[in-house]
Amino acid sequence: MNCIVTAGPTFEPLDDVRRLTNFSTGRLGTELANFLAAHDHQVTLLIGESATYARELKAQSVKVFSTTADLRTKLKSFAGKKVDAIFHAAAVNDFAFGKIFAQNDAGEFTALKTSKKISTRSGELLVELVPTPKIIAELRGWFPQTKIIGWKFEAAGKRADALRSAEKQISDCSTDACVANGPAYGKGFGLVAPDGQKHFVTMDKLFAALSNV
Repeated sequence: MNCIVTAGPTFEPLDDVRRLTNFSTGRLGTELANFLAAHDHQVTLLIGESATYARELKAQSVKVFSTTADLRTKLKSFAGKKVDAIFHAAAVNDFAFGKIFAQNDAGEFTALKTSKKISTRSGELLVELVPTPKIIAELRGWFPQTKIIGWKFEAAGKRADALRSAEKQISDCSTDACVANGPAYGKGFGLVAPDGQKHFVTMDKLFAALSNV
């Protein structure tokens, strides 16, 4: 199986020294890529440059991404090529920075021109957050014949809420399956597909199931 695994966080720059990101370490995606490579699958790992999980990367090909736009570009570059499965485990930022406003002496906020490093002398700032593109919603258009598995990490709610979110992702994005995890789901992982749901206690058991999608 020729497959692509995405892992780790994207980030969005505020200026050249500050950025918006998330707490993803890249562990799950890295371990999945290693598992698939160890079981004779051809794996391309797209991993965030901010991923902190330190482990030997066993994928046959490794490419590093930075921003959400960069990850999108790298994934789209595989469109039209033979890709049997995509495991989209990366933690993509939901927001990027838009306009930045600084408060003047009159108490009014005016748009601030971005620079290499925004000075603290700029005073109090207001920063606009704009939604980033939903990459997973675009995958089916790029890969009409590929098995696409997404992830849903839910921090709030109960297991049933996490599973419903996974089902909604499949419906909204025309994917084949979704892995639910996070505090809302609780221990283990839920693999949701149109034909039902399965619970896995360990990553290895989840990975074994994913390798047979």
